[in-house]
Amino acid sequence: MQTQVDRLKMLADMPGGARASGAQAGLRRWLGRGMDTHISLPIFAAILLVVIWVVTLRTIANQGEAAQQAARASSRELIDTYEAQLARNLGSIDQTLKVLKYSVELNGASDALRQLNRHGLLPSGLVFSVMVVDRDGIVAASNPAVRQVSVADQPFFQVHSASKADTPYVSQTTTDAANPDWHMHFSRRIGDRNGQFAGVVVVAVDPAYFTSGYERSRMGGHGALGLFGSDGMLRSLRVGDTISWGGAIPAALDDSGQLAASAWDGVRRYTSMRPLHGFALTALVGLSETEQLAGFEQRRRNYLWLAGSGSLALVLVVALVCVLSWQMTRTRRRIRRFQETYAAASEASVDAFFVMRSQFDAKGTITDFVIEATNTRAEKMSGMRKQELRGKLLCEVMPGYRANGMFDDLVKVAILGGVHEAEWQSSHPAVAQLWLHRQVVPVEGGVVAIVRDITERKLAEERIRHMAHHDDLTGLPNRSMIRDRLDQAIRQASRNGRCVAVAFIDLDGFKLVNDGLGHNAGDELLKLVGMRMGDCLRHNDMLGRFGGDEFVVILADQPDDPLSVTPVLEKIRQAVNEPILLDGQEVQVGCSMGVVMYPRDGADPNTLMMNADAAMYRAKEQGKNVFQFYAREMNASVEEKLVLLEGLRNALDCGQFSLLYQPKVDLRSGRIFGVEALIRWQHPEHGMVSPARFIALAEESGLIIPIGDWVLQTACLQARAWSDAGLPQVTMSVNVSPRQFEEKRLVERVAQALSDSGLPAHALEIEVTEGIIMRDLAQSVGKMSELKAMGVTLSIDDFGTGYSSLSALKSFPISTLKIDKSFVSDLADSADDQAIALAVISLGHRLNLRVLAEGVETEQQRRFLLENDCDEMQGYLFSRPVPAAEMQTMLLAQAQAQATLEVAA
Repeated sequence: MQTQVDRLKMLADMPGGARASGAQAGLRRWLGRGMDTHISLPIFAAILLVVIWVVTLRTIANQGEAAQQAARASSRELIDTYEAQLARNLGSIDQTLKVLKYSVELNGASDALRQLNRHGLLPSGLVFSVMVVDRDGIVAASNPAVRQVSVADQPFFQVHSASKADTPYVSQTTTDAANPDWHMHFSRRIGDRNGQFAGVVVVAVDPAYFTSGYERSRMGGHGALGLFGSDGMLRSLRVGDTISWGGAIPAALDDSGQLAASAWDGVRRYTSMRPLHGFALTALVGLSETEQLAGFEQRRRNYLWLAGSGSLALVLVVALVCVLSWQMTRTRRRIRRFQETYAAASEASVDAFFVMRSQFDAKGTITDFVIEATNTRAEKMSGMRKQELRGKLLCEVMPGYRANGMFDDLVKVAILGGVHEAEWQSSHPAVAQLWLHRQVVPVEGGVVAIVRDITERKLAEERIRHMAHHDDLTGLPNRSMIRDRLDQAIRQASRNGRCVAVAFIDLDGFKLVNDGLGHNAGDELLKLVGMRMGDCLRHNDMLGRFGGDEFVVILADQPDDPLSVTPVLEKIRQAVNEPILLDGQEVQVGCSMGVVMYPRDGADPNTLMMNADAAMYRAKEQGKNVFQFYAREMNASVEEKLVLLEGLRNALDCGQFSLLYQPKVDLRSGRIFGVEALIRWQHPEHGMVSPARFIALAEESGLIIPIGDWVLQTACLQARAWSDAGLPQVTMSVNVSPRQFEEKRLVERVAQALSDSGLPAHALEIEVTEGIIMRDLAQSVGKMSELKAMGVTLSIDDFGTGYSSLSALKSFPISTLKIDKSFVSDLADSADDQAIALAVISLGHRLNLRVLAEGVETEQQRRFLLENDCDEMQGYLFSRPVPAAEMQTMLLAQAQAQATLEVAA
């Protein structure tokens, strides 16, 4: 290590001229190293290897070119021989055609073949078939004899009958009715005395005849010998022992033996082609590249093996010599490389290096450290040049290190060894406020300190911590930090005998803004409301976003008096209520707050938050936009809801639900025309549970979807059962909750219920409240239109309690308006309710709708409705909701009474 320190000091202290001299010395050193055996011998061996392989590859290239030239020459020689053979064969065939034509024109078709055969002028029937075809395409004579068939559809007949040219025609390889074997037609035209078409003479030849000259000894097992026409189609092709025809030939080649891939099998061949005189045919010869160059390939492998073996032997010898030479210089080179690497690395490093020697007093105690060497980065850390730092005492350059414990750490490492690491925020003027990391390692006679700037990492960690504990949208503390801060506030209040107030805040009307103006407007609203609430708090209070549109306020260090926090809660409420301008539109929201006090309402964060949430829901129930302090009976209500919710989850599977049916009556005739299905829950412990207690809970939990499906299916099945029993058909009305109506598959579920029960669509009525429809007017009208298109009727329930506009009402595809029972109960005494009822009746009739009054319980109410032209009624005056069997009895009695009246009439 002392050698490293000396090297570092030498590099640091070199002036510019000395560094230039050092560079020249380095060059001479590298040139000297080039004369070493382990360097020069491999260079010589590499040159020798290059020579060996250049000669070897050049020889292989020359012999390869010679082999290719020989293959092309063989291809040209074979095409000459094959051309001469084909010329003789084709000339003989054409001579036969001419003799046959002459004989037919002289003796007629019937005697021509007999005369030629008598004189031995017909070719052998084993290879050639001869035919005479008359002007109608009928085979008039043949050898060997064939039955008289028509060949008028053959190309040779069509060509000759259409042309007066006296030239031979060669067909593609084919079969026909006269000859079922594959053959080629060679034909000439027969003319009568007037030169008119009189028929055709044909010689049919086996295509193998033209490739019979294939010699395996010269052409190998993959050579090609073939004949093709001017149309590019093969007449005959032989490759080895395989004969084929009919394939296409690629772009035309000449007779020079060019190397090309064959179209029929992709094999590369030295190919020559030559047109044949007198016929529209071309001869083809191909020699396989692999077979023609097989001898060369064997020689090439031999050359490569010899060159490779010699090269390997040379490499092994040179390697052995180089290893011996390398062993002699390895130690010296390793030391020099290590020194240079260390010096370069320390200068290029982003860390500051301080090489320090321990200074002792007379008792052997380390009193300080002398700085012996540094790098460039250390200059920036200390604010001094390297020349100035060298020889300085550490505590003289950085006096604060003796007081902050860093000097003690250096002494401990120098004495005990090991590696020490630590982080600190610097107070040194050169790097003030920066976060630094130090690593101290012992060396002989001192220590080396490596210092790094970690400020960016610290800032990144701080950002990550902030993101983990704060809401992305508002920048407020999130749920995790809220609980931590609440826990801290509780511990502090417990020590000081004080209280903590926690307010759980939920915005009223936020969903309307978010759905109406979009999520961007909703996000902006949350940020503005968060800023307003934060402005109402003290510096030691905390506001956090719990999630969605819920916030939590922690008011620390409070007296044991709930009224002490009332002013700040009221201030928050008023701040939230102030109008806000979003996207050019002014909106206003409120807030419902549930407030708890520690330790009165809970001793831990979980209990306090749960109770604050319960108080917030009580504030919602009391009309919203108020704050409600927690009371113990609220938990009882929450527990009851939890018990009901748990039972509700199993009620459907356990068959605890049932339906009652309340009749709908025509006010004028008193006839039952429909019923409304009403659900009831028989709880195993709590008995009959009112829908008012569990419907809202089912809506909130999402269980209303399967429960609503059950009601719809059961009601449709019951209506169908009454119809099948022969009772007059009545309309079955089923209420649809807000969550059911907003569910995407509502129309599909209604269609499924009708399909499963077999109930006609017009016998089902869906009842929806106007508040549901107005949540999303366009979507609501679309769903209602789909239901109406199916034939299902629709009615608006509880009309007058929502906020429909008349312009929207006229676009609803409905058939009935139902006057809410709140307007019917006081019809006998309340002029206001009478006015509302009259207005609804008039409005409904103007829109061609029927009007039904709910909750009719007295004769006075019925009489008022009848006198004012209301159409229908429903209520206890006629009947309470009854089971299906009792409803069936009522319908049967009505049917019998009607039958009696009809008989009497």
